[in-house]
Amino acid sequence: MGFRLAAVFLGGVLGTSLRWGADLLFAGANESFPVSTLLVNVLGSFVLGLLTGSLWMRRDVPPWLRAGLGAGVLGSFTTFSALASALVVQTVSAHLVPAVTYLVASLALGLGAALVGLRLGLRSGRDAGRRNGVAE
Repeated sequence: MGFRLAAVFLGGVLGTSLRWGADLLFAGANESFPVSTLLVNVLGSFVLGLLTGSLWMRRDVPPWLRAGLGAGVLGSFTTFSALASALVVQTVSAHLVPAVTYLVASLALGLGAALVGLRLGLRSGRDAGRRNGVAE
């Protein structure tokens, strides 16, 4: 349990740093539309789908690695609270069209990215099994 907690902590530091970097990179664009939050959440959805389809399906992947990458890195990199906060700010500011656009884009792109990542991850797992002589 202690090793997993350390992996989540270190992964959280890495994910938060990456998130902060994305916010800095898109600082100007974020003033009118939460570009960095949208991009980060879509990328995180893709990576989590990819990991779920590949590494998470394997029994030889240690629990600390799953915890460190999943809850640690991706849990701190992506954020539902930033999505919700941006929607509230846009709605209260009477920017309803950008708010609805942001909500629809976040859901559609996030779900689509997770699905593509999952399919690629599952395919890579099957391909690795074939290369290693494991029957499907």
